[in-house]
Amino acid sequence: MAFWLFKSEPSTWGWDDQIAKGDAGEEWDGVRNYQARNFMRQMAMGDRGFFYHSQKEKSVVGIVEVCAEAHPDSTTEDDRWDCVDIKAVRRFKQPVTLDQIKADERLAEMVLVKNSRLSVQPVTEAEWQVICALGQTEAG
Repeated sequence: MAFWLFKSEPSTWGWDDQIAKGDAGEEWDGVRNYQARNFMRQMAMGDRGFFYHSQKEKSVVGIVEVCAEAHPDSTTEDDRWDCVDIKAVRRFKQPVTLDQIKADERLAEMVLVKNSRLSVQPVTEAEWQVICALGQTEAG
């Protein structure tokens, strides 16, 4: 299993919107960055990801699971763009802020710290464990 981080502006698509989709999940559509698209093409069913609220909140708020592998993004007719579907798994007991992540030396090499603008990014297993612990949330 691989680990990822999905960033969204909560005013556009937030954690509550994701939960409302239930087990069917929702396309992680609208991504128009080649690197982020390529990461989604690497994802497999069952991979886990952090759901990150960007903009004002800047925090990890929940865990999602890939429930459909890469397929054409339904929001465009341009065949260069793919997306995956994700479903909510669990809310973090305690959101983990970007400031907390940046302050933790164990997370200094995390893509979120080095390239905070990338909307879909990989997370190492070690980073996954640290952030889940900071969020007082089961990692599995």
